[in-house]
Amino acid sequence: MLTAVSNGMVALLKEFYGRGPTQAKTYYQDDLVVCLLRGGFTRVEETLLDGGRGTAVIEQRMAFQEVMRDRFTAVIEHATGRPVVGFMSGNQQDPDMICEVFVLSPSDLLVEDQHPASASD
Repeated sequence: MLTAVSNGMVALLKEFYGRGPTQAKTYYQDDLVVCLLRGGFTRVEETLLDGGRGTAVIEQRMAFQEVMRDRFTAVIEHATGRPVVGFMSGNQQDPDMICEVFVLSPSDLLVEDQHPASASD
């Protein structure tokens, strides 16, 4: 399952960025999945980073990750067989890291009325 998540996330990033992260590791505990990815900045992004425009690169990455929410979530749901009720994403320039965090349902952190309704409800 951990390999499926790592491979799925790398494949999506590679598909949309033209190159994927060079390293990926996924952690799964209770209702939490964390995928930590390293490498993968494009040449354009590296040029911007070298030119002191790191904030622009990180903001663009964050916007992209929000747009990709449904696709990232689908990777997790397929691998775990559980619905995702929360998604958070973070990026760091040096050392370069992407962290994708997913909260799965059911979660002890949510009371019953906070869980998303299923299609049968």
